[in-house]
Amino acid sequence: MTTGNVLAQMTWHVTVLTLYPEMFPGPLGASLAGKALAAGTWSLDVKSIREHGIGAHRLVDDTPAGGGAGMVMRADVLAAAIDAATPAGDERPRLLMSPRGAPLTQTRVRTLSAGPGALIVCGRFEGMDERVIAARALEEISLGDYVLSGGELAAMALIDAAVRLLPGVMGAEASGAEESFEHGLLEYPHYTRPQDFEGRAIPEVLNSGHHGKIAEWRRAEAERLTRERRPDLLAARPDHPARK
Repeated sequence: MTTGNVLAQMTWHVTVLTLYPEMFPGPLGASLAGKALAAGTWSLDVKSIREHGIGAHRLVDDTPAGGGAGMVMRADVLAAAIDAATPAGDERPRLLMSPRGAPLTQTRVRTLSAGPGALIVCGRFEGMDERVIAARALEEISLGDYVLSGGELAAMALIDAAVRLLPGVMGAEASGAEESFEHGLLEYPHYTRPQDFEGRAIPEVLNSGHHGKIAEWRRAEAERLTRERRPDLLAARPDHPARK
């Protein structure tokens, strides 16, 4: 299945390898990502791994070497699927959505969005043969310390995070620069009308018109929220006392 304007030379191009191509584009076909897909800002190819399966039943998995529960995706099947999806000269990173991968960060998302796109492999079952991960230089990426039924939902989340950073996708360029994680901090609180909601008023400084004081308040609130909820982010900042 091919979605989007793949003829556009500068289009950010994603290829997804999955056993369930019918799951795509899913939510990627709506909202910001969907509009950008329809406009040709990015393109999506979804390919079935089962097309490269073994025998009449297109088998893609087998029992784990050494015994154990579940099934393991075969290295030869996955290698054939990856090779067929990556023509000569394809410089896109090869990603594998995996709970044992490096945590996905906003920094990695921004790097991906600035590149040509990505090839994303969605695993299933107990996992995949380790040899194909090494042989095809797959970069394992995790969304967090939990396990999903497969890599498809994780792939959608990664794609959405990167697409929204593509030029022209978000209405205001500042929208992406002042979000959580962009400066090692969580985002400050937001308010809008009505002025009073169930006895809770908008902080006075936000109605002051004093841009300097507003910026100071937002910075202080971002630091407060980060300190309360994600102290690990503060500890990782280069200006943290412990890192000087």
